[in-house]
Amino acid sequence: MWIIGCDYHPRFPQIAFVNTEGGECGGTRLQHVQEAEQFYRSLQGQAVRVGMEASGHARWLEGLRAELGYELWIGDPTKIRAAAPRKQKTDARDAAHLLQLLMEGQFERMRIWVPKAEERDVRQLVLHRHRLVEMRTRVKNQLRAVALNEGMGPRPGLWNRKGQERFRALALPAWSERRRADNLELLADLLQRTTPLDNHGPARGIEYMAGRTDSHPRIGYEPWSAQQQQQPNRWGRGNAIPTSHPNPHVCLTSPISSYMVDEFRTIPSFLPSCG
Repeated sequence: MWIIGCDYHPRFPQIAFVNTEGGECGGTRLQHVQEAEQFYRSLQGQAVRVGMEASGHARWLEGLRAELGYELWIGDPTKIRAAAPRKQKTDARDAAHLLQLLMEGQFERMRIWVPKAEERDVRQLVLHRHRLVEMRTRVKNQLRAVALNEGMGPRPGLWNRKGQERFRALALPAWSERRRADNLELLADLLQRTTPLDNHGPARGIEYMAGRTDSHPRIGYEPWSAQQQQQPNRWGRGNAIPTSHPNPHVCLTSPISSYMVDEFRTIPSFLPSCG
Protein backbone atom coordinates (compact mmCIF):
# COMPACT_ATOMS: atom_id res chain seq x y z
CA MET A 1 0.00 0.00 0.00
CA TRP A 2 1.23 3.47 -0.86
CA ILE A 3 0.96 5.99 1.98
CA ILE A 4 1.49 9.62 0.97
CA GLY A 5 1.74 12.73 3.11
CA CYS A 6 0.89 15.79 1.03
CA ASP A 7 1.71 19.34 2.08
CA TYR A 8 -0.60 20.95 -0.43
CA HIS A 9 0.02 24.25 -2.20
CA PRO A 10 -1.96 25.36 -5.25
CA ARG A 11 1.17 25.63 -7.41
CA PHE A 12 3.40 22.87 -6.04
CA PRO A 13 2.28 20.03 -3.76
CA GLN A 14 5.12 18.70 -1.62
CA ILE A 15 4.80 14.97 -0.92
CA ALA A 16 6.51 12.31 1.16
CA PHE A 17 5.66 8.69 0.38
CA VAL A 18 6.37 5.12 1.35
CA ASN A 19 5.32 1.78 -0.12
CA THR A 20 4.64 -0.66 2.70
CA GLU A 21 4.90 -3.64 0.34
CA GLY A 22 7.79 -2.79 -1.97
CA GLY A 23 9.79 -0.63 0.44
CA GLU A 24 10.10 2.43 -1.82
CA CYS A 25 10.19 5.72 0.04
CA GLY A 26 11.15 9.30 -0.62
CA GLY A 27 9.85 12.81 -1.10
CA THR A 28 9.54 15.26 -3.94
CA ARG A 29 7.95 18.51 -4.99
CA LEU A 30 5.43 18.27 -7.83
CA GLN A 31 6.09 21.46 -9.73
CA HIS A 32 2.74 21.89 -11.49
CA VAL A 33 -0.69 20.37 -11.89
CA GLN A 34 0.27 18.17 -14.84
CA GLU A 35 3.17 16.62 -12.92
CA ALA A 36 0.96 15.95 -9.89
CA GLU A 37 -1.71 14.32 -12.04
CA GLN A 38 0.91 12.20 -13.80
CA PHE A 39 2.32 11.02 -10.46
CA TYR A 40 -1.04 9.97 -9.02
CA ARG A 41 -2.14 8.27 -12.23
CA SER A 42 1.07 6.26 -12.26
CA LEU A 43 -0.13 4.55 -9.07
CA GLN A 44 -3.52 3.62 -10.50
CA GLY A 45 -4.58 0.07 -9.67
CA GLN A 46 -2.73 0.02 -6.35
CA ALA A 47 -3.95 0.77 -2.84
CA VAL A 48 -3.16 4.40 -2.02
CA ARG A 49 -3.88 6.48 1.07
CA VAL A 50 -3.21 10.22 1.00
CA GLY A 51 -3.20 12.47 4.04
CA MET A 52 -3.27 16.26 3.88
CA GLU A 53 -4.26 19.26 5.93
CA ALA A 54 -7.58 20.97 5.30
CA SER A 55 -6.94 23.78 2.84
CA GLY A 56 -8.61 25.60 -0.01
CA HIS A 57 -8.19 25.41 -3.77
CA ALA A 58 -7.69 21.63 -3.77
CA ARG A 59 -10.93 20.52 -5.38
CA TRP A 60 -9.21 19.35 -8.55
CA LEU A 61 -6.87 17.18 -6.51
CA GLU A 62 -9.70 15.72 -4.44
CA GLY A 63 -11.65 14.98 -7.60
CA LEU A 64 -8.65 13.24 -9.16
CA ARG A 65 -8.15 11.02 -6.15
CA ALA A 66 -11.85 10.18 -6.04
CA GLU A 67 -11.71 9.27 -9.74
CA LEU A 68 -8.74 6.96 -9.15
CA GLY A 69 -10.32 5.41 -6.07
CA TYR A 70 -7.67 6.51 -3.58
CA GLU A 71 -8.31 7.07 0.11
CA LEU A 72 -8.13 10.74 1.02
CA TRP A 73 -7.79 11.67 4.67
CA ILE A 74 -8.07 15.36 5.54
CA GLY A 75 -6.89 16.46 8.95
CA ASP A 76 -7.29 19.41 11.28
CA PRO A 77 -4.31 21.76 10.66
CA THR A 78 -4.25 22.91 14.30
CA LYS A 79 -3.98 19.39 15.69
CA ILE A 80 -1.45 18.37 13.07
CA ARG A 81 0.74 21.36 13.83
CA ALA A 82 0.46 20.75 17.59
CA ALA A 83 1.76 17.22 17.09
CA ALA A 84 4.91 18.42 15.33
CA PRO A 85 8.00 17.79 17.50
CA ARG A 86 9.96 20.78 16.15
CA LYS A 87 9.09 24.40 15.64
CA GLN A 88 11.04 24.62 12.40
CA LYS A 89 8.61 24.53 9.51
CA THR A 90 9.35 23.76 5.87
CA ASP A 91 7.32 22.16 3.10
CA ALA A 92 9.43 19.01 3.08
CA ARG A 93 9.30 18.71 6.89
CA ASP A 94 5.51 19.21 6.87
CA ALA A 95 5.04 16.46 4.28
CA ALA A 96 7.29 14.11 6.25
CA HIS A 97 5.35 14.93 9.42
CA LEU A 98 2.06 14.05 7.73
CA LEU A 99 3.56 10.77 6.52
CA GLN A 100 4.79 9.95 10.01
CA LEU A 101 1.33 10.57 11.49
CA LEU A 102 -0.18 8.27 8.87
CA MET A 103 2.36 5.53 9.53
CA GLU A 104 1.96 5.70 13.31
CA GLY A 105 -1.84 5.72 13.17
CA GLN A 106 -2.18 9.13 14.82
CA PHE A 107 -3.64 10.87 11.78
CA GLU A 108 -7.00 9.12 12.12
CA ARG A 109 -7.87 10.95 15.35
CA MET A 110 -7.06 14.24 13.60
CA ARG A 111 -9.37 13.64 10.65
CA ILE A 112 -12.23 16.03 10.04
CA TRP A 113 -15.59 15.49 8.40
CA VAL A 114 -15.71 16.51 4.74
CA PRO A 115 -19.05 17.02 2.96
CA LYS A 116 -19.85 15.11 -0.18
CA ALA A 117 -19.24 16.62 -3.60
CA GLU A 118 -22.99 17.12 -4.16
CA GLU A 119 -23.34 18.98 -0.86
CA ARG A 120 -20.36 21.19 -1.64
CA ASP A 121 -21.86 21.99 -5.04
CA VAL A 122 -25.10 23.10 -3.37
CA ARG A 123 -23.06 25.30 -1.04
CA GLN A 124 -21.52 26.97 -4.09
CA LEU A 125 -24.98 27.53 -5.52
CA VAL A 126 -26.24 29.15 -2.31
CA LEU A 127 -23.07 31.25 -1.98
CA HIS A 128 -23.36 32.41 -5.60
CA ARG A 129 -26.95 33.55 -5.05
CA HIS A 130 -25.91 35.29 -1.84
CA ARG A 131 -23.21 37.30 -3.64
CA LEU A 132 -25.60 38.28 -6.41
CA VAL A 133 -28.18 39.43 -3.86
CA GLU A 134 -25.50 41.53 -2.14
CA MET A 135 -24.64 43.18 -5.46
CA ARG A 136 -28.33 43.77 -6.18
CA THR A 137 -28.78 45.42 -2.78
CA ARG A 138 -25.84 47.76 -3.36
CA VAL A 139 -27.27 48.80 -6.73
CA LYS A 140 -30.68 49.44 -5.20
CA ASN A 141 -29.14 51.53 -2.46
CA GLN A 142 -27.45 53.73 -5.07
CA LEU A 143 -30.71 54.23 -6.93
CA ARG A 144 -32.48 55.01 -3.67
CA ALA A 145 -29.84 57.63 -2.86
CA VAL A 146 -30.39 59.30 -6.23
CA ALA A 147 -34.15 59.34 -5.67
CA LEU A 148 -33.85 60.83 -2.17
CA ASN A 149 -31.48 63.54 -3.43
CA GLU A 150 -34.12 64.55 -5.95
CA GLY A 151 -36.87 64.82 -3.36
CA MET A 152 -38.72 61.56 -3.92
CA GLY A 153 -40.41 60.59 -0.66
CA PRO A 154 -41.38 57.18 0.60
CA ARG A 155 -44.65 57.26 -1.34
CA PRO A 156 -45.01 55.98 -3.94
CA GLY A 157 -42.41 53.28 -3.38
CA LEU A 158 -39.39 53.36 -5.62
CA TRP A 159 -39.73 49.75 -6.79
CA ASN A 160 -43.39 49.63 -7.83
CA ARG A 161 -44.64 50.66 -11.27
CA LYS A 162 -45.67 54.21 -10.34
CA GLY A 163 -42.46 54.82 -8.46
CA GLN A 164 -40.34 53.61 -11.36
CA GLU A 165 -42.22 55.80 -13.82
CA ARG A 166 -41.72 58.84 -11.62
CA PHE A 167 -38.05 58.01 -10.99
CA ARG A 168 -37.26 57.54 -14.68
CA ALA A 169 -39.00 60.83 -15.53
CA LEU A 170 -36.80 62.90 -13.21
CA ALA A 171 -34.64 65.49 -14.95
CA LEU A 172 -31.07 64.95 -13.72
CA PRO A 173 -27.68 66.52 -14.48
CA ALA A 174 -25.47 64.72 -16.96
CA TRP A 175 -23.45 62.51 -14.61
CA SER A 176 -26.38 61.84 -12.29
CA GLU A 177 -28.31 60.72 -15.34
CA ARG A 178 -25.42 58.44 -16.28
CA ARG A 179 -25.38 57.02 -12.77
CA ARG A 180 -29.12 56.34 -12.87
CA ALA A 181 -28.99 54.72 -16.31
CA ASP A 182 -26.03 52.48 -15.47
CA ASN A 183 -27.51 51.32 -12.18
CA LEU A 184 -30.90 50.62 -13.74
CA GLU A 185 -29.16 48.54 -16.39
CA LEU A 186 -27.17 46.68 -13.72
CA LEU A 187 -30.31 46.09 -11.68
CA ALA A 188 -32.16 44.62 -14.65
CA ASP A 189 -29.25 42.28 -15.36
CA LEU A 190 -28.97 41.18 -11.72
CA LEU A 191 -32.71 40.56 -11.48
CA GLN A 192 -32.49 38.42 -14.59
CA ARG A 193 -29.68 36.40 -13.02
CA THR A 194 -31.16 36.00 -9.54
CA THR A 195 -34.73 35.11 -10.55
CA PRO A 196 -33.85 31.56 -11.72
CA LEU A 197 -31.87 31.03 -8.51
CA ASP A 198 -34.80 32.29 -6.44
CA ASN A 199 -37.03 29.70 -8.11
CA HIS A 200 -34.66 26.74 -8.04
CA GLY A 201 -31.49 27.41 -6.10
CA PRO A 202 -32.86 28.21 -2.63
CA ALA A 203 -35.08 25.12 -2.73
CA ARG A 204 -32.05 22.90 -3.22
CA GLY A 205 -30.09 24.86 -0.65
CA ILE A 206 -32.84 24.56 1.94
CA GLU A 207 -33.12 20.84 1.23
CA TYR A 208 -29.41 20.45 1.88
CA MET A 209 -29.15 22.66 4.96
CA ALA A 210 -32.29 21.25 6.54
CA GLY A 211 -31.11 17.71 6.12
CA ARG A 212 -34.10 16.86 3.91
CA THR A 213 -36.64 17.57 6.64
CA ASP A 214 -39.95 19.36 6.30
CA SER A 215 -40.48 22.66 8.06
CA HIS A 216 -42.98 25.46 8.02
CA PRO A 217 -42.28 28.26 5.51
CA ARG A 218 -42.40 31.00 8.14
CA ILE A 219 -41.24 31.89 11.63
CA GLY A 220 -44.05 32.05 14.14
CA TYR A 221 -46.04 30.34 16.84
CA GLU A 222 -48.68 27.70 16.35
CA PRO A 223 -50.48 25.28 18.70
CA TRP A 224 -48.40 22.23 19.50
CA SER A 225 -51.38 19.92 19.13
CA ALA A 226 -51.97 21.05 15.54
CA GLN A 227 -48.31 20.65 14.68
CA GLN A 228 -48.21 17.22 16.29
CA GLN A 229 -51.19 16.11 14.21
CA GLN A 230 -49.65 17.41 10.99
CA GLN A 231 -46.14 16.07 11.55
CA PRO A 232 -46.21 13.33 14.21
CA ASN A 233 -42.73 12.03 13.36
CA ARG A 234 -40.97 15.36 12.96
CA TRP A 235 -39.11 15.17 16.26
CA GLY A 236 -36.68 12.28 16.40
CA ARG A 237 -36.02 12.57 20.14
CA GLY A 238 -37.92 13.89 23.09
CA ASN A 239 -35.21 16.40 23.99
CA ALA A 240 -35.50 17.88 20.50
CA ILE A 241 -38.95 19.29 21.30
CA PRO A 242 -38.56 23.02 22.09
CA THR A 243 -39.79 23.93 25.56
CA SER A 244 -38.41 27.43 26.00
CA HIS A 245 -41.73 29.18 25.43
CA PRO A 246 -43.63 29.93 28.67
CA ASN A 247 -46.79 28.38 27.26
CA PRO A 248 -46.25 24.59 27.06
CA HIS A 249 -48.96 24.29 24.40
CA VAL A 250 -47.24 26.69 22.03
CA CYS A 251 -44.20 25.83 19.93
CA LEU A 252 -41.86 28.16 18.07
CA THR A 253 -41.70 26.77 14.56
CA SER A 254 -38.51 28.15 13.15
CA PRO A 255 -37.31 26.82 9.80
CA ILE A 256 -33.69 27.53 10.62
CA SER A 257 -32.42 26.47 7.20
CA SER A 258 -34.90 28.69 5.36
CA TYR A 259 -33.97 31.59 7.61
CA MET A 260 -30.29 31.11 6.87
CA VAL A 261 -30.58 30.56 3.12
CA ASP A 262 -33.20 33.10 2.15
CA GLU A 263 -32.37 35.93 4.54
CA PHE A 264 -28.62 35.34 4.93
CA ARG A 265 -28.57 36.69 8.46
CA THR A 266 -27.20 35.33 11.67
CA ILE A 267 -29.78 33.38 13.65
CA PRO A 268 -30.64 35.28 16.83
CA SER A 269 -29.42 33.53 19.96
CA PHE A 270 -32.92 33.53 21.48
CA LEU A 271 -34.29 31.20 18.77
CA PRO A 272 -34.28 27.56 19.93
CA SER A 273 -33.42 24.76 17.53
CA CYS A 274 -36.71 23.49 16.19
CA GLY A 275 -35.71 20.82 13.72
